[in-house]
Amino acid sequence: MAKKNNRNKYRVNSQIVCSEVRLIDNNNEQRGLLKIEKAQEIANNVGLDLVEISPNSNPPVCKILDYGKFLYEIEKQVKLNKKKQHVVQVKEIRIRPNTGDHDLVTKLKRGQKFLENGDKLKITVMYRGREFYSRKEDGIETLNKVVEVLKDISFIDKPVDLQGRRVSVVLSPK
Repeated sequence: MAKKNNRNKYRVNSQIVCSEVRLIDNNNEQRGLLKIEKAQEIANNVGLDLVEISPNSNPPVCKILDYGKFLYEIEKQVKLNKKKQHVVQVKEIRIRPNTGDHDLVTKLKRGQKFLENGDKLKITVMYRGREFYSRKEDGIETLNKVVEVLKDISFIDKPVDLQGRRVSVVLSPK
């Protein structure tokens, strides 16, 4: 898909329609303003293609290069950029108000890994039944402990928030 898009993006050799171009030769040296016929003749003598790099400038900038190799380099760069790209996700850790300390430490280690990978972390305390009314403070206290433990590698993106029978906080990596 990207291959077709790149092939149509640049004008090559006889597709270039202007009368005068600014030429860059195959050694990346400026050759100045030349008539299009003269530029195409120079490209043919070297055995390479004349490619219109910047059609919007006045006069257009053309470069002498191997067009197939040029397209390959562009596709390679696009793939490399796509590989380096990291989409930030919101990872969630769910705990209960009566979660044990050791279980909490284990979940926080996992949360630390999420933050180190550059993802946001949502920590949710879930209540069941009437537990919400009797243990709401325990959940908020647990969340505050978690935020305190993770404060050196993260900051609060969304403060403690009450939604139905859940209390949550969102942390972002520093």
